[in-house]
Amino acid sequence: MKDGTFFSFPHGKQENFDEFMKEVLKGRTQPEDLYEIAAILESMGWNDERALKEFGAEDLFELSARIWEAAEGSIVHTSFASAEKPSRKQVMIQLIRPFLRGLIFAFPMAVSVISMLTLQYSLWAYEHLSLEQATAIAIGTILSFITVGGFTQAIARRGFFYMIQGYYNLAKKNTFLFIRIGFLICILISLLIFFSNVIFNFFPYKMLLYIIVYFFFLNAIWLSVTVMYILEKEIAFTGLIIFGIFIVFILFELVRLDIIVSQVISLCIVSVMSMLLILYYFKKEERKSEKAISLKLPRVSITIYSVAGYFFYGFLYFTFLFVDRLNAWSANEEYMPYVIWFRGTYELGLDFALLALIIPMGVSEVIVSKLMRDLEACQKGYLAIESENMYRHFLRKYQNMFAVIIIAAVLSAICIYKFALYYNEWSVYIREQDLLASDVTQFVLFWGILSYMILSICLMNAVILFALSQPNMVIYAILPALLINILAGFLLTRWFHYQYAVFGLLLGTIYMSVVTTYYVRKVIKNVDYYLYAAS
Repeated sequence: MKDGTFFSFPHGKQENFDEFMKEVLKGRTQPEDLYEIAAILESMGWNDERALKEFGAEDLFELSARIWEAAEGSIVHTSFASAEKPSRKQVMIQLIRPFLRGLIFAFPMAVSVISMLTLQYSLWAYEHLSLEQATAIAIGTILSFITVGGFTQAIARRGFFYMIQGYYNLAKKNTFLFIRIGFLICILISLLIFFSNVIFNFFPYKMLLYIIVYFFFLNAIWLSVTVMYILEKEIAFTGLIIFGIFIVFILFELVRLDIIVSQVISLCIVSVMSMLLILYYFKKEERKSEKAISLKLPRVSITIYSVAGYFFYGFLYFTFLFVDRLNAWSANEEYMPYVIWFRGTYELGLDFALLALIIPMGVSEVIVSKLMRDLEACQKGYLAIESENMYRHFLRKYQNMFAVIIIAAVLSAICIYKFALYYNEWSVYIREQDLLASDVTQFVLFWGILSYMILSICLMNAVILFALSQPNMVIYAILPALLINILAGFLLTRWFHYQYAVFGLLLGTIYMSVVTTYYVRKVIKNVDYYLYAAS
C-alpha cells in the first residue's frame, strides 16, 4: 500500500504480479527492506520504464514498495521447511540432460576432427595443403577464436540473463548488439592486418587474402555457435557443420573445384544460414513468450560494464589455448620463410589430444548443475546460524566433484590415447600413412592429453565461479597462467626445440587448476555471502 491505500494494478496484471513477485524473491526469501528488493530488481535488468509499462508503477522504488507490502507477511511468518526432494526419475533427467548438453556443445569440434581423420579435410582445414596455405589458414583460424572469444562469453552471459526471465526480445536485441560489435571489430582487425602487411611485408598477398577470408567467415560461425548454445539448438549447429562439410565434398570431390575455393563457398553458405536460423529461432521463442513487450536495453555502457569480466575471460581463455602453437610455429628452424610457419607434426598431436576434453565437458555440466541445485536447496535447508555446517557440507560436495572430474578426465585421456594408437595402425594398414611416425607428434600427443586433462579441472572451477558471479577470480587465475604459458613456451622453444611449446600449455594449466581450486574453496567457505552477492 502507499499513503494508507492499497496499490492498484492495470487490468489483468495482478496475476502476473504475483508470479513476478515469486520470481524476484526466489533467490532471496527474506529481504531486509524495499531497498534490497530495488537492488534485486536492478540486478535483474529492471528500470523505471519497465516498471511503468508492466505494472503501472511510477518508478522502480514504487514497484519495490509494492513487492515489499505484498510479501511482508509471508516473509515474516514463513515457517522453516526442508526442500522437497526430487524423484528418482527427476534426478536421472537432471543428470542426463546437462551431460548431453555438454557433449553436444563439443560435437562441432569432434565432427571437424573426425572429418579430418576420415576425409582428410573439414570445413576449414585440409591435410594436403601447401605449407604456405596451411600457415595462412591456421593464422586466420587462431585469430578468429581469439577475437570472438570475449564476444561469445558476453553473448552467453547476457543472453541467458534475459532468456531465463522470458524476455526473448531483449535477448535478441542484446545478442545482435554484440554480433554487430563483433563484426565491426573483425573488420577493423582485418584492415589492421592488411595495412600492417603493406608496411612490414610479413606475408605474400595471396597468403594475406587467405588469412582475412578465413578469419572473417569463421568469426561469423563462432558467434552463431554461441547463440545456438544459449537457445539450446546445438544439434542444429552440428547439423550445419556436417552440411558444410558435405558441400565441400560435393564441390571438391565431384565438381573438382580447388579445396580452398570449395571451403570458402561452404563457409559463406554456413555463416549466412546460421545467422538466418538464429533470427528464426528468436522469432519462434518470442511468439511463445508472454513477455513480448517492446522494451529498451540498458545503456550500452551499462551492458558492457556488466559483461566486461566475462568478455575479458573469453579473450584470455582462447589466447591461452592457442599461444603454445604460436610459440612452436615461430621458433627458428633451418627453413623459416615467414615469421610464423605452420608445423603439422605439432598440430596433429594437439588435434588428437583435444578430443580428451569432450567427455569431461559433459561430466562438468552434470556436476556443476547438480551443485547449483544443491546450493538453492540448502538456502531453504539451513538456518543462518548453521552456516558452518553448510560450508562443511559443500566442501564435501566439491571434493566429490573434484574426484569425479579427475576420474572422468583420466579415463577420457586413456581412451583418446588408445584411440590415437589404434587409428594410426588402421591408417598405416589402409592408407599406408603413419600419422604418428614423427617423434614430435607422439611427444605433443602425450603431453597435450595431460594438459587438457588438467584443463578440464580448471573449466569446472571456472563454471562454478561464474555461477556465483565471480568472473574476476577466474581472471586472477588465467592471466598469470597465460603469462606462464607464453614465457615458458617461448624460452623452451628458443633454447631447445619447438615441440617443447606444449610444456608452456602444461605449466599454465597446472597453475590455473591450483589457483581456481583455491578460489572455489574460498567461495565455498563463505558460500552464504557469495550466494547473497549472486542473488
